Order: sequence, then structure tokens, then C-alpha cells
Amino acid sequence: MEISIIILCLILSAFFSGMEIAFISSNKIYLEIEKKQDNFISGILTKLTEKPSKFIATMLIGNNLALVVYGFFTADLILNCIANLGFQLSGYTNLFLLTIVSTFIILITAEFFPKVFFQIYANSLIRIFAIPAYIFYRLFYYISTFFIWISDFILRKFFKTEGDQVQLFFSKIELGNYITEQMNSVEDNEEVDSEIQIFQNALEFSGVKARDIMTPRTEIVDIDLFDTVSDLKELFIETGYSKIIVSQNSLDDIVGYVHSFDLFKKPKTIKSVLMAVEFVPETILIKDTLSLLIKKRRNIAVVLDEYGGTSGMITIEDIVEELFGEIEDEHDLDEELIEQELKEGEYLFSARLEVEYLNGRYKLEIPESDSYGTLGGYIVDFTKDIPQKYEKINIGNYRFVIEQCSNKKIELVKMTVKE
Repeated sequence: MEISIIILCLILSAFFSGMEIAFISSNKIYLEIEKKQDNFISGILTKLTEKPSKFIATMLIGNNLALVVYGFFTADLILNCIANLGFQLSGYTNLFLLTIVSTFIILITAEFFPKVFFQIYANSLIRIFAIPAYIFYRLFYYISTFFIWISDFILRKFFKTEGDQVQLFFSKIELGNYITEQMNSVEDNEEVDSEIQIFQNALEFSGVKARDIMTPRTEIVDIDLFDTVSDLKELFIETGYSKIIVSQNSLDDIVGYVHSFDLFKKPKTIKSVLMAVEFVPETILIKDTLSLLIKKRRNIAVVLDEYGGTSGMITIEDIVEELFGEIEDEHDLDEELIEQELKEGEYLFSARLEVEYLNGRYKLEIPESDSYGTLGGYIVDFTKDIPQKYEKINIGNYRFVIEQCSNKKIELVKMTVKE
């Protein structure tokens, strides 16, 4: 009988200790989401967490009661064992042995292991044990209320301060941990929930710089300020873009941009419909770039390198897509990018495919750089010009044949890995 009571007390002590640490360690965002699920457990969690200090007080009271009962029966059991073994020990020696043995058992079975376990699996266990926790919460409700009232009275009377009103606060770290857990739980063949992905993007948003998401210089489509409106119209049709950068002699002298809608005004010259751009350094954060563009009522920012030359360009849409993912508008081309393995070591690729994607998907080793992001950009960065159709280009361990191109960009490339 005594052993059964001792085991029960150890289990209860482990439960109270574990739930206390689980409540403290659990992700507060996870708790709030669970509370919104509109089921029985969510209702229990809502009641448990509406007054956090009372919940913690309840767990402490339960733990102390379990330890008192445990101590009473453990003392009797250990002393009887010593007597049955025939040892004649002094009172102090018995007390010392009793303290050592009972404390060791408590630390291992009801403190150390439960707290470590409940801390690791805090989110899951606080939900699993919500019902028994609520039973003890109601059972010790008035006792915990009384002790909290005493502690508040002492704080007000002698320390001139209010009692600690514990509340659930969300930190950026907790949001990051929650998102990481959700993303890690997704199988390889499943897509991450869009809301989770947006939260993940939002956390990373504050540290992203303009050079990280800009369209590199080699991929900018531009037209000269003194070209004809007919040339501009053809370029809009050819590229499918809604905005075209306007330069004067070179990309290092960008003077603005033109929107396709402005062609309906039947302009005589490109200059008559020219719209201003903003200029920003590569190192500026995109959140600051967005604020600047909104403040100046601009749509495009030209990204400058340390020497004042054009490094790339960034639009408001680029910044928004960094947060919310790909956004298609009425001007986006509904184009399926081509990627075919013709035979071992020989491929047919759309020039718009990302270098990082190709390296990962086809085990290639194409150098990556801030100067370009796509396969077409990589080739143009090497040639410093738009190649001609069927032109052969050797770069390192790769041979490229330009299958399709225009006077402004490469469209389709045959790529061969040299042996």
C-alpha cells in the first residue's frame, strides 16, 4: 500500500513539474492557434491560460502536496527497511540517509526527467494533458486564489508594487520557431501552406537587401531615349513587359521608364511619356526601398553599385512578391519554361530558368553571382552582349548554343557538359 502511494505521488509530482515547465516553454503562438480551433480541448486551453499566474500557482500547490505525502510515506518505508536489515543507526544518520535517498528519487523521477521531456515536447504535451490539468486547476482553484491574494497583498503593502500580472506575449523568435516547426512537418511532396510561407517571408523580409532580389543589369530590357515610339511598341510586344527602362547611350545613364498604358496616349516621342525612377544603393534594405518608393510615388528603383554604375533594378512588385510570393498581372507571360534532358550531359533550357534551380535540379556547377540570376543572364554576363542565333559559346566546362533569341534577350539555349 505504501509503495503504491509513493509511486502515485511521484507520478503526480512529475505531472505538476512537467506541466509547469511545458506552460512556460510552450510556443505562445501555437497556444493561441490551438485556442481558436473551436473544440473541447481548445476551450480547456482557453480557461487554463486566461490567468497564467493562477495556473502556475495551481501546479506548484499540487506539486508541493504530492511531495509532502511522498515524504511522509517514504520516511516510514525507508526507516522500516533499515530496521528490517538489522542496522542500528543513530537518529541523525537515519535522517541523513532518508534525505539522500528520497531527494535522489525525487530529482530523477519527478524533477529532472519530467522537466526535460515536457520542455522538449511542450506544445504537444500541454494539449495532451490539458484535461487532467484543468481538473486539478478547478480542484485547487480557491487555494491558489487565496495564496495569490496573500502574495499580492504583501507586494502592495511592503514593496509598493502591484502583483505580477502574467500575460502571453509573442516574440519574433517564437513566431520563427512556430513557422520552422510547421515547415519541417511538411512532407517533401507537399506544398507549404501559403499563410505559413508568408509568415516565413515576413520574418526574413527585414534583412533582405536590394541586391538580393533585384533584376541584374544583364537582364534589364531597355530602350534608348531617342528611339522611336514604334521601336518602343515593338519592344513591348516582343517582351510582354508592362514597363520598359529608358536609358541614354548606356544602362549607366538611365533616365526613367515607360508604361505600356502610355502608348494609348499616342505619344510623339518617348520623352513625352517618360516617368521618373528612384536610385538606391545595393546595400539598402528592401523595406526601406519600399518606403522610399511609396513616399516618392515611384514604381521602379535603379540599384547602383559602389562606383555609381547600374547594378540592377527593382520594382514595387518585386518587393511585394518577396513577401507574398509570385504575383501575376495581366501583362505577365503565361509561358511554360522549357527544361529537357536531350541525352546524358546535353540539355535544352529556357534562358529564364534560375541558375540556382538548374544547379540543384540537374547537379550542375554553374557559377552563381549577384550579377545575374538566370541562365541567360549568366551567358550575357560572360559575352557582354546579346549573342546571335545559333552562336556557339564556351564557358568553362559548358558549351552553349543559342537556339532562340531576340535583339534584347536570349530565349532558348542548348547546353552541353564537356567531358
